[in-house]
Amino acid sequence: MRLVIQRVTQASVAVPAEGYESAIGKGLMVLAAFIDEDTQEDLDWCARKLAAMRIFDDEEGVMNLSVRDVDGEVLIVSQFTLYASTVKGNRPSYIKAAKPDVAIPLYEKFLTMVEEQVGKPVGRGIFGADMKVSLVNDGPVTIIVDSKLKF
Repeated sequence: MRLVIQRVTQASVAVPAEGYESAIGKGLMVLAAFIDEDTQEDLDWCARKLAAMRIFDDEEGVMNLSVRDVDGEVLIVSQFTLYASTVKGNRPSYIKAAKPDVAIPLYEKFLTMVEEQVGKPVGRGIFGADMKVSLVNDGPVTIIVDSKLKF
């Protein structure tokens, strides 16, 4: 499982064709991708890591607070292209990314787990839709987390 976590002052995802939009204020905009080998352990680790990551400033301007500590919001969008392979040629291959029959249940479960960790509803995209994502990255702060690369 791979996450790109961005600290934001605001973020939104829209699916114009379906009249759908989800937006947050201060918090975390997260792009999430899954592979067939992802397990409950990967989901648990990433959900805990996301909720506890200390990337918000404390009163002294030090990144020492989590999204929970600042009562921030979270928006999570599925993004299979995070597993793009660019080794050969100029057209990325997405063969490693989980297919929808595997990825959708993982994504849905991850959303629920993050909601439990942060104690509030989480904004979301629509899996597989043509989405338009907007955000104001705060800092900028962008962190990449990969459950297969935890040491």
